[in-house]
Amino acid sequence: MTSSSTLSVRAVSREEHLAHLTLYPGASHLQIPEWGAVKPDWTAESVGWFRGSVMVAAALILYRPLPGTRRCLAYVPDGPSLDWHDPRPERLLEPLIAHVEARGAFSLRIGPPLVVRQWEPATVAEGIADSGVRHLHGMAADHIDGAALEAGERLRRLGWRPCADGDDTGFGVGQPRYGCHVPLAGRSAAEVRAGLAPHWREALEVSEAAGVRVAWGSAADLPDFHGLYAATAARDGFKARPLSYFQRMWEALNSQDGDRLRLYLAEHDGEVLSAALMISVGTRVWHSYAASGPKGRELRPSNALLWRMLGDARAAGTHTYDLRAVSPLLTPDNRLLGRLRFKTGAGARAVEYLGEWERPVGTQGRVLQRALGMYLGRR
Repeated sequence: MTSSSTLSVRAVSREEHLAHLTLYPGASHLQIPEWGAVKPDWTAESVGWFRGSVMVAAALILYRPLPGTRRCLAYVPDGPSLDWHDPRPERLLEPLIAHVEARGAFSLRIGPPLVVRQWEPATVAEGIADSGVRHLHGMAADHIDGAALEAGERLRRLGWRPCADGDDTGFGVGQPRYGCHVPLAGRSAAEVRAGLAPHWREALEVSEAAGVRVAWGSAADLPDFHGLYAATAARDGFKARPLSYFQRMWEALNSQDGDRLRLYLAEHDGEVLSAALMISVGTRVWHSYAASGPKGRELRPSNALLWRMLGDARAAGTHTYDLRAVSPLLTPDNRLLGRLRFKTGAGARAVEYLGEWERPVGTQGRVLQRALGMYLGRR
């Protein structure tokens, strides 16, 4: 066990971790203990923060060894879920640093689950239509969370540094910096539908009139989903994960809760045209790995698919429907601009997160961080 003056961090069981999550329904799906089984190249550990004998926070840490050494990178994706408004975050972070150092970590990477800026759908639409606006930052945000920005400044003063965001499309190593959220709490189905952009509502009506049918899939349908996903990867220019990854995800996430991960399929005349995964944790849902093939695009199956998923999530009491990553570039030559238009057209706000931060651990931390950067650059 490692400790500070008031808090200590130690490993906890899967059961302790899950019990704590029930008290905090907004935790990320990347912070549930089952997620560790999805990542076989990493070693997973559930830890808790304790004040005396009372656990006040929990996190999933992933460890990955640096080749040729006995040291590892420690990573807390989309977490930890701590009190980031605490004016002295070192009281929370120092025991975590000490804990991972004892595990052999040379670097600790975290992803505070904080949104710093939000742009409403209408604001994004105006920016896309304005040829003079090239990036979400080229428009005034509709909401800025000063406390989240201050949390970043506190991290910087404590020696943490923001991780690189990758290329100018907003995607790099780690979790994306920009995303989209559809607020569902307290809204009726009619209110959610009224929040659709006119072009999105028209596309949905086309799909409904054509008889596109949306249904749940099972593990046996994962190959059909993967075929569409591979086609999407080829079209959008990213590397597709193998089918085995999704089969492992299905088994891991549904091992404790058989309804944690769902597969949705949009079909027409017996052919699957579009598909996506939905991951549920507490009052939050994540729309993941949306995929569509070249056939039937004129039937707008992706609109029917997302509309059904939004409806199911709202009926289940979901507060936030997280549509995951988007690119902040608003220029016509950005091949990912359609993804942003589609998601905000569904009534989603564009959001910017505080992003991921890292800090060297131990006397060789900085040297080994550079070595890791060189290793990743060669891959």
